[in-house]
Amino acid sequence: MRKTYITRLPDESGAFLEACRIISGVGANITRASYNKAVDAHTLFIDVSGTQHQLEIISAGLKKLGYIQSRDEGAKLLLLELVLPDVAGAALPVLELISSYHFNISYINTHESGGAYQNFRMGLYIDRPQDIRDFLDRVSQLCEVRVEDYDAGERALDNAVFYIEFANRLAEKLHLNRHCANALMEHSNRIMQMLDERNEPAFKTFEYLSRSADMLARFRGAAFEPIIDTLPLSGGFTLTCIQPPCGSNTYILCKGDKLLFVDCGFAIYAEEMRSVLRRLFPGFERLHREIAISHPDMDHCGLLYMFDVIHVSRTAWKSFDLENRNKPNFREQNPAHTPYCAISRILSRYAPPDMARLHVIDELPDDPDSPICPIGHLDFCGKRLDFYRGNGGHVPGEVVIVDEEDKITFTGDIAVNIRGFSKDQAAFNRLAPYLMTSVNVDSAAAGVERDALMRMFPQSEYIYCCGHGAIWDQRKK
Repeated sequence: MRKTYITRLPDESGAFLEACRIISGVGANITRASYNKAVDAHTLFIDVSGTQHQLEIISAGLKKLGYIQSRDEGAKLLLLELVLPDVAGAALPVLELISSYHFNISYINTHESGGAYQNFRMGLYIDRPQDIRDFLDRVSQLCEVRVEDYDAGERALDNAVFYIEFANRLAEKLHLNRHCANALMEHSNRIMQMLDERNEPAFKTFEYLSRSADMLARFRGAAFEPIIDTLPLSGGFTLTCIQPPCGSNTYILCKGDKLLFVDCGFAIYAEEMRSVLRRLFPGFERLHREIAISHPDMDHCGLLYMFDVIHVSRTAWKSFDLENRNKPNFREQNPAHTPYCAISRILSRYAPPDMARLHVIDELPDDPDSPICPIGHLDFCGKRLDFYRGNGGHVPGEVVIVDEEDKITFTGDIAVNIRGFSKDQAAFNRLAPYLMTSVNVDSAAAGVERDALMRMFPQSEYIYCCGHGAIWDQRKK
């Protein structure tokens, strides 16, 4: 094990030699020593590696010489690297924060990185370890921070270091800017606080978040190879289904030079999807494009900016309006979902749609007692699509979209084809239920909703185009 001794050496020759004799005399090893006369002419920080028994003997020996005081036994040493803008006064907010906690600075070293930022390394001597976590939370909101070394042993400190390193690692992996990295730290801290309050271990949760980021990053560029199926429909229409390895399916109804999408996947795959769509639909950028969304979750709505007209339910409109006003949408209003949604938003690069592009399907009176209720229809190139609002069991704002002529039901996530998942889709979709306990806002209501869907549109008669998984066709041939 390792311990940092914060010593007050007398200003006389041989003082450090005496400390070394005590340490080496029990067979322990000095792993680091730090002294900065410009900051403090007497304080020396010594990191020692040894057994518990050896460290106890060393502590007693240094105390006997008067090199450490009893009050210092609980003190901690923290070595940080701060990334600050390379402008005058950038360090002042950090120094003021340190001063407000009455921490002593044991070491300072700063150098320019050749860009717009400078690395600012400092050691902090902290005699109230209970303040460390709160300090790290606050300093991480001021700038990017890396904990390079610390005297471990307190769970709160271990957790704070853990989530800061976690956020930095994810930001680097997905090439996120500093603003996004700091936001990741903020929401990672919230998750850590929730887990602490429930006395639950953090490492499994953050492992699942890391897996999500790993998968999002892994399928960028040439590795993005969705499963693509195309079905001929009546009236000269075709239906194309794009199943990405991560995120929702994208469905495209095509007739001539006009396209109607149902959902559009994660924003992080924008360029990859554009490449696929250009191959499938030559001259894609010049074609007329509209989209209808099954529900306002970010894995279904990442590319809404690509469309001039976005067909939504009234409740989905309200959810997007909340997002545009920087307020929690309906899913995020559940405190257990909030930080996970926020992190997913950052990792997937989601941004809410332009409200001016939304067209609300809201023609018929609502039946509040019905789990699934008709709300209106959309005519697309002569094809009628009927919209039914769900009860919000998965998420408020969800709809079912039905093409009665070809007996196709776009179910969103009210029904998903789990057996039709690819290996990658199954791996990715297993993560969210663990992180948020459930992907449903109200699982009981979601079950009622799904049963109503299958009664109204039996699978013996309708093709199910689900939010995730292959097209589900169980009709009798």
